[in-house]
Amino acid sequence: MSQKQDAAPREFAPVTLRLSTEFEGVHPRSTVARCVAAARHGALDVTGRATPDLVERIARQHLKVLALAFAEQR
Repeated sequence: MSQKQDAAPREFAPVTLRLSTEFEGVHPRSTVARCVAAARHGALDVTGRATPDLVERIARQHLKVLALAFAEQR
Protein backbone atom coordinates (compact mmCIF):
# COMPACT_ATOMS: atom_id res chain seq x y z
CA MET A 1 0.00 0.00 0.00
CA SER A 2 1.38 3.42 -0.85
CA GLN A 3 1.85 6.08 1.77
CA LYS A 4 -0.79 8.23 0.07
CA GLN A 5 -3.37 5.45 0.36
CA ASP A 6 -2.29 4.75 3.94
CA ALA A 7 -2.67 8.36 5.09
CA ALA A 8 -5.88 9.33 6.82
CA PRO A 9 -8.22 11.40 4.68
CA ARG A 10 -8.59 15.11 5.43
CA GLU A 11 -11.86 14.47 7.24
CA PHE A 12 -9.78 13.11 10.14
CA ALA A 13 -7.60 16.22 10.52
CA PRO A 14 -10.09 17.78 12.99
CA VAL A 15 -10.02 14.55 15.02
CA THR A 16 -6.24 14.71 15.23
CA LEU A 17 -6.39 18.39 16.17
CA ARG A 18 -8.98 17.86 18.93
CA LEU A 19 -7.11 14.91 20.41
CA SER A 20 -3.76 16.71 20.16
CA THR A 21 -5.24 19.57 22.17
CA GLU A 22 -6.85 17.19 24.67
CA PHE A 23 -3.62 15.24 25.20
CA GLU A 24 -1.23 18.19 24.99
CA GLY A 25 1.62 17.64 27.43
CA VAL A 26 0.84 13.92 27.53
CA HIS A 27 1.45 12.73 23.96
CA PRO A 28 3.19 14.43 21.04
CA ARG A 29 1.08 15.21 17.98
CA SER A 30 2.87 12.45 16.05
CA THR A 31 1.63 9.85 18.55
CA VAL A 32 -1.90 11.22 18.32
CA ALA A 33 -1.76 11.09 14.52
CA ARG A 34 -0.57 7.45 14.63
CA CYS A 35 -3.39 6.53 17.03
CA VAL A 36 -5.95 8.20 14.77
CA ALA A 37 -4.57 6.31 11.75
CA ALA A 38 -4.56 3.02 13.68
CA ALA A 39 -8.10 3.62 14.93
CA ARG A 40 -9.24 4.34 11.39
CA HIS A 41 -7.69 1.16 10.05
CA GLY A 42 -9.08 -0.89 12.93
CA ALA A 43 -12.58 0.47 12.44
CA LEU A 44 -12.40 -0.27 8.71
CA ASP A 45 -11.18 -3.81 9.38
CA VAL A 46 -13.82 -4.60 12.00
CA THR A 47 -16.90 -2.72 10.80
CA GLY A 48 -16.10 -1.79 7.21
CA ARG A 49 -16.67 1.87 8.12
CA ALA A 50 -14.58 4.55 9.76
CA THR A 51 -16.63 7.58 10.67
CA PRO A 52 -14.80 10.46 12.34
CA ASP A 53 -16.86 10.01 15.54
CA LEU A 54 -15.99 6.32 15.81
CA VAL A 55 -12.33 6.90 15.00
CA GLU A 56 -12.13 9.66 17.60
CA ARG A 57 -13.63 7.45 20.31
CA ILE A 58 -11.26 4.57 19.52
CA ALA A 59 -8.19 6.82 19.30
CA ARG A 60 -9.08 8.55 22.58
CA GLN A 61 -9.25 5.18 24.36
CA HIS A 62 -5.88 4.17 22.89
CA LEU A 63 -4.33 7.45 24.02
CA LYS A 64 -5.74 7.06 27.54
CA VAL A 65 -4.34 3.53 27.81
CA LEU A 66 -0.94 4.70 26.54
CA ALA A 67 -0.91 7.49 29.11
CA LEU A 68 -1.69 5.03 31.91
CA ALA A 69 1.01 2.63 30.72
CA PHE A 70 3.60 5.39 30.59
CA ALA A 71 2.58 6.61 34.05
CA GLU A 72 3.02 3.12 35.49
CA GLN A 73 6.51 2.84 34.00
CA ARG A 74 7.64 5.96 35.85
